[in-house]
Amino acid sequence: MSKFAQRLALHTWSLDTTSLADALHAAREGGWNALELRRVDFTRCFERGMTNDAVLDLVRATGMKVAVLGTEYGLIFAKGSESRRLFGVLEESCRNARALGCHMIMIAPGQNSGTPAEAVANLRAAGDVVAAHGLRIALEFNSAHDVINNLAAAREILAAASHPACGLLLDAYHMERSGSGGRGFEDVPAEHIFTFQFSDVPHGAPSREKRPTDRLMPGDGRVRWKDVFELLAEKGYAGYLSYEAPNPELWARPPLDVAREAAAATRRLLAQVE
Repeated sequence: MSKFAQRLALHTWSLDTTSLADALHAAREGGWNALELRRVDFTRCFERGMTNDAVLDLVRATGMKVAVLGTEYGLIFAKGSESRRLFGVLEESCRNARALGCHMIMIAPGQNSGTPAEAVANLRAAGDVVAAHGLRIALEFNSAHDVINNLAAAREILAAASHPACGLLLDAYHMERSGSGGRGFEDVPAEHIFTFQFSDVPHGAPSREKRPTDRLMPGDGRVRWKDVFELLAEKGYAGYLSYEAPNPELWARPPLDVAREAAAATRRLLAQVE
C-alpha cells in the first residue's frame, strides 16, 4: 500500500472562486495526486454552456485520478418531488463517477433537516443506487448541522441503514469541532471508514456558519495531526486524504500558490508519521 503522501486529493471547494479548468490545473501542478469533485463543479460548467461530456473531457485531460465525486447536498432529508430530483442527480453522479474511473460517492446532510429515521431510509436507498453502479457512498457529518452533527450520530444512521455500500466520510475539521478530534475515532471499525477529508481548525470560538468557511491549511490551527494520521495508519486506511479547506482568505490568493502550499504543508506533517 502506498504512503499517505502519495494519496493526497485536492477538494475543489478549497479553490471555490476559481474556474474548474484553473482549479484542475492548480491541483495537477501543485503536487496533488488526485481530485475530489463536487456536483456544483458540474452545474457551474452547465451554466456556462458546457455539456456533461465536455466536463468529463475537461477532467480526463488532467490525467489525474478522481478519488471522490460528491452528489448534490440535501438528499439525506429530502422528501417528495425534491427527493425524486435529488435521487435523479445521484444517478447522474454515479454515471459520471464510472466514466471518470471513480468508485466513491460522498453525501453530506446539506442545509435541510429531518429525523434520523428519514436519514436512515434515504441513506439505505442511496446505497441501493450506488451499488447498482458498482460504487460505494460515504456519509459525512457536519458539526454545524441540526441532526447529523457528530461522529456518534453519523454512526447510528450508518448502523441503522445497514447497507454494505454505505460507509463514513471522516473529516478532521468536523471531528475536531465536535469532540472527536485527535484519536477520537479510535473505536470506528476500519472497514466503516470509506474516505477522509482534512483541514485545520482555528483556535477560539467555532464558526456560526452552517457550512463553515474558516478552515485552515494543516498545521495552522489546533488539530492534533500526529494523532490523526497515526490512527489512520494503524487502521490500515487505504483511501485518499482529501484537502477541503474553504476560506475566503485563501480564495483571494493565486490558486496555484494555495495548492502548492497546502500540499507541502500536508507532506511535512505526514513525514512525522511515515
